[in-house]
Amino acid sequence: MLDRLIRIARRSQYEPGLLSLLINPFHFARTGLYRNIRALAGQVTGKVLDVGCGQKPYEHLFPAARYVGLELDTPGNRLRKRADCFYDGGAFPFSDGDFDSVVINQVLEHVFTPEDFLREIRRVLKPGGALLVTVPFLWDEHEQPHDYARYSSFGIRSLLERSGFTVQEQRKSVADARVLFQMINAYIYKKTETPFPAVHVLITLVLMKPIKIIGELAGLVLPGNKDLYLDK
Repeated sequence: MLDRLIRIARRSQYEPGLLSLLINPFHFARTGLYRNIRALAGQVTGKVLDVGCGQKPYEHLFPAARYVGLELDTPGNRLRKRADCFYDGGAFPFSDGDFDSVVINQVLEHVFTPEDFLREIRRVLKPGGALLVTVPFLWDEHEQPHDYARYSSFGIRSLLERSGFTVQEQRKSVADARVLFQMINAYIYKKTETPFPAVHVLITLVLMKPIKIIGELAGLVLPGNKDLYLDK
């Protein structure tokens, strides 16, 4: 039974729904990102590059003719990530103007020299191509020691514009009371972290599920706050 719950938990990591509400510790953050990415996905077309692709959790949302995942070349990434190509963190292994669209999902905070990174994005992106970027705003340090930045809405816009991009649309994800409940569950998750997935599932069901349900209700009845949000 627990093994089945673990498999279900992995499948519900990124998509909204009842299963996510029940067993995903990061339900509010992942649901908010999923819904905003889905709303903008129609603009990400043609040959698409996903930089820092991980498991390519949103690939199915994009009407791409071809979807290419790029990751840093490390032994762990080669074992665990669904990347098609790997690189050393410098120049991308692609020619100029090779892609119609680029996706950067929750990666930019891990880039120590974002101007150089975005210069590479511009180089491989065709003129007039689409760039979809998501970054966290309110979140704890993660993937230490490679966690370098948090961007406000003004900071990320300024960085992109200085790098030669035009920002067409900017969204704030989960800008209401659910922020507080997500941070409580993130705290519980980190303080109860173990190498045993079954234990995580039990903790989520017993401790975090009630907090998520209360958070959903609070998000419905309390006013939003556009200055405090999880991601953008």
